[in-house]
Amino acid sequence: MRIHILQHESFESPGFILDWIGEKGHQLTFTKFYEDGMLPLLEDFDWLIIMGGPMGVYEEDKFPWLKLEKEFIKRSIEDRKIVLGICLGSQLIAAVLGAKVYPNKFKEIGWMGVSLTENSRQNFLFSSLPVRMKVFQWHGDTFDLPAGAVYLAESEACKNQAFMYKENVLALQFHCEVTENSLVEMLEAGKNELKKELYFQTAEEILSRKDLISSNNKMMRMLLDKLEILSKI
Repeated sequence: MRIHILQHESFESPGFILDWIGEKGHQLTFTKFYEDGMLPLLEDFDWLIIMGGPMGVYEEDKFPWLKLEKEFIKRSIEDRKIVLGICLGSQLIAAVLGAKVYPNKFKEIGWMGVSLTENSRQNFLFSSLPVRMKVFQWHGDTFDLPAGAVYLAESEACKNQAFMYKENVLALQFHCEVTENSLVEMLEAGKNELKKELYFQTAEEILSRKDLISSNNKMMRMLLDKLEILSKI
């Protein structure tokens, strides 16, 4: 397969997703908005993966490429590409599907619990995942559930953590792609955000639970494997 990744910051890397792509032997291309930001033609890729970033989807004045990116994501969804959005990527998907994106009451930073909804039991991607999991979170914004989307996961601090739209679009608010290296890069880039708040962990607390990386990556592998199956149907 030909997989294209939209990356917004160097420190919000695809992490374990790169390992999976390499193992499978798929072709990989990038749009790096912090560099040239060139977007491919729709016919040049099969999957679109949209990574996270500190910007908000509503900050087009500050990041003018956001308007073009949203249009590109919308066309990719309409063209029935497999589309996976993580953190900011999930918010961008929600926005192009007509949902409101806005600051959440609480920021979540660190290893936090998410719970699967009843809908997840009937969902091909989520049906074999545990009902409650510890995942890595780093976000301040949230989104309303788009019309027609299936609500799949929630947390104590943020209701909408995952949804699926039709059979080709998956949005994850959390970062199960994180690796030890990408975790360190995110902590270094965002160290000024790490204040002591209700749903925050310190850098020391986050790094003390590096053992959770493997379970997060296992989840990412399972989701990617199942998306691959869907893409062949």
